[in-house]
Amino acid sequence: MEADFAAFGSPLCGEVKRFCRRVRETYREIKEDLTPYKDDRYYRLAPMRLYTLSKRHFVLVFVVFFVCFGLTVFIGIAGPNVIETSVARTDLNNSLKLKPFNLSSPPLSTYNQQLWLTCVVELDQPDVSLKKNVTMTVKVLGVVKDGSTPYVNNQVHNRTRLLSCSQKCSEIIVAHLGYLNYTQYNIFVSFEDLNKLTYIQNITFTWKTYNPTFSQVEIWFRFVFVVLTFMVTCLFAHSLRKFSMRDWGIEQKWMSILLPLLLLYNDPFFPLSFLVNSWFPGMLDDLFQSLFLCALLLFWLCVYHGIRVQGERKCLTFYLPKFFIVGLLWLASVTLGIWQTVNEVHDPTYQYRVDTGNFQGMKIFFLVVATTYVLYLLFLIVRACSELRNMPYVDLRLKFLTALTFVVLVISIVILYLRFGAQVLQDNFVAELSTHYQNSAEFLSFYGLLNFYLYTLAFVYSPSKNALYESQLKDNPAFSMLNDSDDDVIYGSDYEEMPLQNGQAIRAKYKEESDSD
Repeated sequence: MEADFAAFGSPLCGEVKRFCRRVRETYREIKEDLTPYKDDRYYRLAPMRLYTLSKRHFVLVFVVFFVCFGLTVFIGIAGPNVIETSVARTDLNNSLKLKPFNLSSPPLSTYNQQLWLTCVVELDQPDVSLKKNVTMTVKVLGVVKDGSTPYVNNQVHNRTRLLSCSQKCSEIIVAHLGYLNYTQYNIFVSFEDLNKLTYIQNITFTWKTYNPTFSQVEIWFRFVFVVLTFMVTCLFAHSLRKFSMRDWGIEQKWMSILLPLLLLYNDPFFPLSFLVNSWFPGMLDDLFQSLFLCALLLFWLCVYHGIRVQGERKCLTFYLPKFFIVGLLWLASVTLGIWQTVNEVHDPTYQYRVDTGNFQGMKIFFLVVATTYVLYLLFLIVRACSELRNMPYVDLRLKFLTALTFVVLVISIVILYLRFGAQVLQDNFVAELSTHYQNSAEFLSFYGLLNFYLYTLAFVYSPSKNALYESQLKDNPAFSMLNDSDDDVIYGSDYEEMPLQNGQAIRAKYKEESDSD
């Protein structure tokens, strides 16, 4: 019995050993393919159009970028204003001070998107300065078709607002409706502590909504950017179809991630906000925007670090610190956005900045993480430029990405300064009326800048039509002269036309030898 079992078990053990040996060999081969040797890493990467561009081509790329961006800005300048206002001025006297203000909004449609009610207290003594907490009672009613006015959220809201006056009183946001369920609203407002102030002349209430004309412009331009992004994404994927994914450069891998996220950033579901009376489409838009912007921040960190790391990029040491820093930024922005949206659904008078004592702590946390990110990015840029400035191809990739990103950041800072002035980092941390676009130029400049930035990167990182044929010649040592000629073209030799002629002659000779064989 034991002899029979041993005779049966020995072939089985041999088969198991051979199977394990094959698994190890297969794993070793896959690992070698996925992690190429340090010496031939750059020669196995899928070629980029960036390598074949001369100085004139680089200038032309930047000129086209600025022309497209400038065109969107000029269209925005000629476009309509974003916010539409309707003023309801109320003169105070002793009888009116004791009664709540009954305010009726103008007729609304889904193209108005959102509704704000603000007020400004005017003093009869302009030189008076004061800071006083004012208790405000707000009751929001929606007008239905039969003329009845049901409560919105079925409750009366009591809030405390800070009245700050120095020659002119600051604007107070009374209520904010993130989406519109009714075609008209009645809001009752009363201020309990204002009865004690005798030098108040009047209170000016202002209804603010999105301009319906701007809403139509926003729909069309988002649709145009969605279509363009979809086309660019398909063309970029089509250009890389001839190459294995493991041979893609780190920029090409990231572009395959950023382009679909840019499609979400342009929000193909944006028209749902005009068809569905819900807060969900607006929150989905905010989520897509924060996801794309944080992915762009992560792209910069990974590229400037990964282009310097020629071996295997381990998840624990390479990706985890970057995901941690950018993840904190994303978590802070999404938490504040969702927190405010959910609370405004239950309370139109809710404001995160005013009503939550932890706002300053969250703001400091966000600024600390953002500062850490900036310092880390500058460290990676300086180290990459200092170590790789003399390496062919890699130096060109660094210079182009740094130059284009620097231009985009400078334009973004200029737009933010023109929008908010010196108070850009003060009280504009969360999405309020003050952080929304004031004209079409601001909207189109931000969207156009990021879209054309990604389109430009996709163009220079995509392989050219004959990239596969040239890469095969490049791997052949007999035609190393072609590589030298391409280097001359890339780095601006004085004889820019001669390398092209040499390359054509070599290709013809290579084709003749192949046909004869």
